[in-house]
Amino acid sequence: MKQLMIDRTEAFVKKQLVNDSSGHDWYHIYRVKQLAENIAEQEKADRFICIMAALLHDLADEKIAGSEEKGLADVKQWLQSIHVDNEDLINILSIISTMSFKGGNQSPMTTIEGQVVQDADRLDAVGAIGIGRTFAYSGAKGQLMYDPEIPVRETMSKDEYRNQKSTAVNHFYEKLLKLKDYMNTSYAKQLAEERHNFLKQFLDQFFSEWEGKK
Repeated sequence: MKQLMIDRTEAFVKKQLVNDSSGHDWYHIYRVKQLAENIAEQEKADRFICIMAALLHDLADEKIAGSEEKGLADVKQWLQSIHVDNEDLINILSIISTMSFKGGNQSPMTTIEGQVVQDADRLDAVGAIGIGRTFAYSGAKGQLMYDPEIPVRETMSKDEYRNQKSTAVNHFYEKLLKLKDYMNTSYAKQLAEERHNFLKQFLDQFFSEWEGKK
């Protein structure tokens, strides 16, 4: 029964996000779902909760839904429509509503399932995939690839993180390079280390090319 719920949710989410070009498309969801399932197995977390939260997490994001409140209401309605147990529903919604980075201002996750899904989502923002997503999102938002006149923001409110002017390369320093130290689970920390090092290698190459040194 739970596998059927997962299958139906996959089809539902894919239909919603198939045409997104900001880096929050169906394939981002697919990768987060795969990572969450792998981490859940290593950390002995509830597989169903982790997969369902991973599948649905971006439908509640204000970047997709317009507002977090509307997104969460839509996700709740979906979970009720496929008859997810109320306790599982509450757990899934709790994870989705608290897992986003939002400038680094969120409180720590309180359940192992929340930690697993948050780690999976954050891992997809690091490494080669994370680099691609950053430039895709910046392009979708009309932001420059890089401008040395725009300073890196050291501290940000949620609103500043979402709306202040930035660049793709600044985003590395404002978020991506911080994520390794924000990982919750032991297994995710291992995966994040290699991806983090790849980000640093990319930036070294980027700035060498920017100055015409390579």
